Amino acid sequence: MSPINKAILLVGGKGTRLAPLTTNTPKPMLKIAGAPVTEHQIVKAREAGISEIVLATSYLADVFEPYFGDGSRFGMKIRYAYETQPLGTGGAIANAAQLLELGANESLFIFNGDVLSSHDLIAQSELHLKSGAAVTLHLVEVEDARAYGCVPIGADSKVLQFLEKMDNPIAKTINAGCYIFSNQALQQIPKGAVVSVERETFPALLNSGQNIFGYVDGGYWIDMGTPESMIRASRDLISNPALSKATPKVINHTVMMREVQLHASSRVGEGSYLESGVVIEANSIVNGSIIGENAHIESDVLIENSYIAPQSRVTSGSKLRGEIFGF
Repeated sequence: MSPINKAILLVGGKGTRLAPLTTNTPKPMLKIAGAPVTEHQIVKAREAGISEIVLATSYLADVFEPYFGDGSRFGMKIRYAYETQPLGTGGAIANAAQLLELGANESLFIFNGDVLSSHDLIAQSELHLKSGAAVTLHLVEVEDARAYGCVPIGADSKVLQFLEKMDNPIAKTINAGCYIFSNQALQQIPKGAVVSVERETFPALLNSGQNIFGYVDGGYWIDMGTPESMIRASRDLISNPALSKATPKVINHTVMMREVQLHASSRVGEGSYLESGVVIEANSIVNGSIIGENAHIESDVLIENSYIAPQSRVTSGSKLRGEIFGF
């Protein structure tokens, strides 16, 4: 179990790149592989020994507490911090941290609300405590870091710089969206202000001579910033149920919730997730897709790598590949 048992989960973003999926649902509450993204993250945190977590909410904030409650059904304590206006990553962290009682020498995890990762939280916490770091970041290596800012580290795992997107990145390691903050580093984020930890807090800590370490882990990692990556994440979790203990029972490489009506001549497979009340008529094929609650798929339909909105209807003979349908 991790010696760090408190955390903040940043779930306040609007998820504009996920529109129209996020018009009525905040992106952390979108369901993949049978559960909201946030539930997958909370269960992962619990499995590593985290017993107390604050959800830092802003956009459509009132949907979280009715679902997660006080956390007791997840075996942990959950609280909710609200932002009346978006405060950036740093401002959200400072706002949420006020709900946690941290000892002077205590540290806490910060999780980004749209990232799923199989990395070892316990190993990250051990590096943080052993090194006495102000902050320890989870880093992943990518082949092409041009789409990200890169985070070069030294042989001793110390972070050297935080660099913005560039045409010729000097490192393959990028910020993977999971941090451990010491209480001292946490106190240096101004409260009530709009602050970016990536652009302001981390560089300021380095410039003041404080140590930031990078924990590099080559396990599964995905940023679900787009509909395509969200569908892929759902597919990945169903194909490899070991990635998340929040994934319900997988049968024939598929997750189907209650009261799904599937015609005997139709086929569903390859990482598909069917919400409750879905109806699929004769001779239809669904592969690698998310079918929303009470959606109706008529006969002779092909759906691949797509998202079908709840309550929508796909008419007979339709061919949908890589589409967001029903909004």
